[in-house]
Amino acid sequence: MRPRPLLCYAIFLSPFFLLALAGSNPSDSSSTITPINWDLYHSSDDLMEQIHSLVHRHQDKLSIETIKSGNKGYSAEINVVTYSGSGRRRESNDDRSNFRILLTFGQHGRELITSELAFRILSILSEEQFLPENNGPSLNRTLEKLVVKVVPIENSNGRKRVESGDLCERRNGRGVDLNRNWGVDWGKKEKDYDPSEENPGTAPFSEPETQIMRKLAISFDPHIWINVHSGMEALFMPYDHKNTTPEGLPSKKMRSLLEQVNKFHCHNRCMIGSGGGSVGYLAHGTATDYMYDVVKAPMAFTFEIFGDNQTSARDCFKMFNPVDLPSFKRVLNDWSAAFFTIFKLGPLQLDENSTKAAEKWVSIDEYLDGYLVERKNRYGKNMEVIDVGMQEIKTYFRLFLLSSVLLMFMFCSRIAKSKYGRNSIPVMP
Repeated sequence: MRPRPLLCYAIFLSPFFLLALAGSNPSDSSSTITPINWDLYHSSDDLMEQIHSLVHRHQDKLSIETIKSGNKGYSAEINVVTYSGSGRRRESNDDRSNFRILLTFGQHGRELITSELAFRILSILSEEQFLPENNGPSLNRTLEKLVVKVVPIENSNGRKRVESGDLCERRNGRGVDLNRNWGVDWGKKEKDYDPSEENPGTAPFSEPETQIMRKLAISFDPHIWINVHSGMEALFMPYDHKNTTPEGLPSKKMRSLLEQVNKFHCHNRCMIGSGGGSVGYLAHGTATDYMYDVVKAPMAFTFEIFGDNQTSARDCFKMFNPVDLPSFKRVLNDWSAAFFTIFKLGPLQLDENSTKAAEKWVSIDEYLDGYLVERKNRYGKNMEVIDVGMQEIKTYFRLFLLSSVLLMFMFCSRIAKSKYGRNSIPVMP
């Protein structure tokens, strides 16, 4: 749920407004656009290089994998960093017994601050940096039974476009909003729909980035999912596509956790509630709604960690990212602490029954995608052939199921006929 600066272009890009804003000198209008402050922010390449180096220095706790996908001449790759509190030696065997958290950052290209937060969280998990108020033994006990997967930059191609000067771009490399490309209530358009902001793509999961994230989510099966954005300060729970929250105890537990985060880390500034009911417009085909309704994550959230609502709607970098060092540090300190509160309180909010995977009714395609990508990630290059034969495997699996059903039907028919035939023979006196 982000502000929509391009919705206001009709006003803000009118010649009269720009002349007034620039002091009646058109050549000065560019001075109102704040550029990326490279003294504060990493480039995407540098950020991933720093993260790879961090993982290399802490292989006892961290691992990284690169997942690639593509279609119709467009390709994407996503780096996934895994933290295992019990150490990598147990990661391949005991993931399912641990509390699993999936975090994704940088889904929208222009929201650079979110990826900086991902780097800060990973640095704290590796103990190269520390929380402002760090209780070492307590924190270690909290992290011991956690497996945390972090996607530092989900939308690398869109981020590159921002770094090249298109500071308002939120979509991916071919103009699709990745947070409108998921399968729940996909494609519905509100009256104020703007394709330059919310293009949902040609079909659910048409984009390689969302295909990768769906596979990752299904295979990892997280207890908590958090999609991190900027544009305002808010803590959202489902739903985005309708003006309501889930019913019953799950909703109360999510709200209770968010209220504690708001109190201790957002200083009660953050908006809390459903995305669709809080922002003033509905969003369709979002990741968080899919994670809650289909993947069945017991807790699914969208966090909005920064927004400058005093700036011009066309000044996108300043609207979505802090531009001075004190604000930059404050955001990273406050929100990194908030995530570690989630790590501590999240498992406590979910009782033993709710932490177990609920029964999931997913399609064969989704199951195979999730299952096979998990095998590929675990065994590396030896499993790359799976990508080539994915459609064939799905086809053979469907044919196997169909053949099994037909054989069972024929078997039952023969039994029925045999029984009927025996009963029809007259019994001799």
